[in-house]
Amino acid sequence: MKTVRPLLFFVSLLLIVGLACGGNGTPTQAPATEQPIVDKPTEAPATEAPATEAPEPTEPPTPEAQQFFTEEFENPLSSDWTSRIDFAHPNITESDKVTVETDNGKLVWDFGNKYVYYYLFYGAYEYEDVVLEVRSENKGKNNNNVSLICRYDPEVGWYEFNIANSGLYDISFARILSNGRVEYNRIGNGGSTHIKAGLDVNEYYVKCQGNELTLKINGQDVTVVQDKKYGELSKGQVGVSVSSFNVLPIRVEMDWLKISEP
Repeated sequence: MKTVRPLLFFVSLLLIVGLACGGNGTPTQAPATEQPIVDKPTEAPATEAPATEAPEPTEPPTPEAQQFFTEEFENPLSSDWTSRIDFAHPNITESDKVTVETDNGKLVWDFGNKYVYYYLFYGAYEYEDVVLEVRSENKGKNNNNVSLICRYDPEVGWYEFNIANSGLYDISFARILSNGRVEYNRIGNGGSTHIKAGLDVNEYYVKCQGNELTLKINGQDVTVVQDKKYGELSKGQVGVSVSSFNVLPIRVEMDWLKISEP
């Protein structure tokens, strides 16, 4: 019996170990605990910028008026320019056939009425001493005036340099009378061979400095006169004018007008 007990003890031991191992002879592992699922961080969804309304179209800013400049007539004249129309004959009181406008880089004066004096004044500045120049081409009859003005005062008058297409010139003090009419008082006059008559181009230069009034034509000195009699104008606006007389049509085209310091 001594030999049976050890054998039974060994069988019993194997049975206990088998039960401890799960009953099928295979070691068991502790059940794995399920890890929580964590989403990967993602970029925030792109958001569209809030829609903005297009700004309402606006008018282009009005160019600031200049004191000294060259006007080349590429655009219609600004509101800084004002006009005045006088009539040299008492029976002429209308200017319905007169047009003054910019066209293709020129200021075109087209007169279908006789005895009309048409003035344009630059009202943005007043000048004491000033130089005014213009390049003018005659396209019509030969009997007309191109005039340059300085020290225009709408209550008093102005200085006027008249150059006739026929070859004559004069310089006057134009006084505005109480009835609104204009009295022309001659300060100097003459003729000049520097004026190109007929269908041609001329450049005119005038200077008002102190009481001296200077005229040049096509780069040549013509005259310098002094106003020793009137002296009522110390400053004022500048301007330009064309006049018709007893023949038609009158057409003058100006390429540019320059305002500068003496």
